[in-house]
Amino acid sequence: MTTPPPKPITRWYLALALAGLVGTWLFNLQYFLSGGSVAPDRFWADAMVNPLTSAITVDVYLSALVFAVWVWRETAPLSRWRALAWIALCFGVGLAVALPLYLAHRGVAIAPRR
Repeated sequence: MTTPPPKPITRWYLALALAGLVGTWLFNLQYFLSGGSVAPDRFWADAMVNPLTSAITVDVYLSALVFAVWVWRETAPLSRWRALAWIALCFGVGLAVALPLYLAHRGVAIAPRR
């Protein structure tokens, strides 16, 4: 039996994950190369430098927290390590990468059940 080709939405999610990786990490690398840090005091001070960056930071981190809870509730009963890997990807690499990759993986994983 052959594996069916990925659905267009899966390819779309993968393209968005790649765009999220490139789009966010170009800025992350600039930040780190200019002396930025993930030390909490420095990172949060830089992330909250003005009202716009504060709004974006709060929005993204709350969304990432919702994603983490969703992944934990959906994935952990099957595999706690897999759930932790998705959550680590979210907070370590970025929500813009983890969310579309998770949706692509989820779509492929549940496709045989449909």
